[in-house]
Amino acid sequence: MINDVTVSRRQFLSIAGIGAASAFLASCGVSGGDAKQAEKALRACFAQPITDLDPLSATTTVDEPALMARRLIFDTLVRRVGDEITPALATSWEQPDEETWVFKIRDDVTFHDGTRLTAHDVVATINRATSTTTNLSPLWEAVTSAEATDDTTVTIKTDGPLGTLLVNLTLLFITPKDRLEEPGFFRKPVGSGPFRVQSFTPSSKLELVRWDDYWDEKALQPKVELPYIPETSTAITSLLRGDIDVFWPVPPDQVQDVEGKNGVKLEREPSWVYFLMWFNCSREPFTDARVRRAMWHALDLTSIVAELYGESATVMDAPIPSSVFGAAAQQPYAYDPDKARKLLADAGLPRGFETSLMWFPTSGPLISELAQAMISGWEEIGIKVRAEQIEKATWLERLNKLDWDLELQTNTVTTGDADFTLGRLYTSSANRMGYQNPRLDKLLADARATSEPAERESLYAEACKIIWEDAVGIFPATIVTVYALRDSVRGFAPVPSNQPDLAKVSVS
Repeated sequence: MINDVTVSRRQFLSIAGIGAASAFLASCGVSGGDAKQAEKALRACFAQPITDLDPLSATTTVDEPALMARRLIFDTLVRRVGDEITPALATSWEQPDEETWVFKIRDDVTFHDGTRLTAHDVVATINRATSTTTNLSPLWEAVTSAEATDDTTVTIKTDGPLGTLLVNLTLLFITPKDRLEEPGFFRKPVGSGPFRVQSFTPSSKLELVRWDDYWDEKALQPKVELPYIPETSTAITSLLRGDIDVFWPVPPDQVQDVEGKNGVKLEREPSWVYFLMWFNCSREPFTDARVRRAMWHALDLTSIVAELYGESATVMDAPIPSSVFGAAAQQPYAYDPDKARKLLADAGLPRGFETSLMWFPTSGPLISELAQAMISGWEEIGIKVRAEQIEKATWLERLNKLDWDLELQTNTVTTGDADFTLGRLYTSSANRMGYQNPRLDKLLADARATSEPAERESLYAEACKIIWEDAVGIFPATIVTVYALRDSVRGFAPVPSNQPDLAKVSVS
């Protein structure tokens, strides 16, 4: 206390931020000294680190910052543009039968080392994806073979209809088959995307240089720098000083530090990023759906979300964000502590019980505050929850081993398609939260098999209903991403995946 005024950690860092930002960014090589170099680089800072550039890394496969970087370095056979799947490395495709896909590959593409990209590189990439265990493995389970019938033709076989193949291929980053075994290849990988890697220090900084022989429209900026600044207050100060050009996502409690500031503007985008809290349905008492429903009825999510996030989040009405293909609105769980207590009594737990909730603090904005608000709500109905805020690596290890009672995290439906989340995480074989339901398995398998949008939507509507009514988890809120950018930035387009295309961005 100073003169009866409490200075918070965030306020102190904001006051001291100019010096801290300058020192940090100088150590990263982001600012200071060489004005010409600064003019050549678009400096974009995501609030999470890029830890690995390997598209098939077991730990970072679906991390938003890593995916954003990979899209700049590598190419995919197809791209998602709005709601459409469009050609990229593949100029066209056809299905001779429902278990065969034939893709024609461009013949004018070179990797950053000057070697030509061919169908053989595509096949090697597919084979690596199907033989490597990652958190994307379920996307490729139905693929039985891939063959290069010539340098520009790839034939993919599946063990049944696979209507989601095209959207899944937006995550298949093509790598050169002859270099994958080189030691340390992914510390400075070679791709065929609009930028090549100049240098990479994991969890610190990635420097990219424009690839002028790119087959498609060239990147607008000669260089892109992607520094990681661990302290949000330092990142915001850096933005206000002009040491970085773009920063996102701005946490809800710090929007006021940026909004209305000279030279900076904010853009908001409803995202495919959302909070979820899973029950370990294989552990007592969460094997009983009445207990799970009781814990949902105990939470006043409308008030919690409004108080914590304001306009930066919306309460969910489905187990995936409403803008995702396949989302179907459900009847909200009313805040009703009396009903929650009755459900607990019906389940044989009239006095409540003790359990634990784990999360890691960088998973999402104000996640620790959200966790504490939920814990307080449960305490009101006699459930005592031990808070376990842990490091991400420990959280991930325990998550995969089902070594937890309750867990809170954010998740991103990276492809914008329900299959990416529902079909990958909620099947009995995936066993991600100890929940098994043969009816749900069949719905998700049928939805994956068909390519008819109306049929898929109908199947996913049923799947959403089962997950919601069985209270497999609690789904508090979808995040509205707040992007902060300098007025000098041109062409920046916010996207729901949190992975903007920086090749189309320039700094004036």
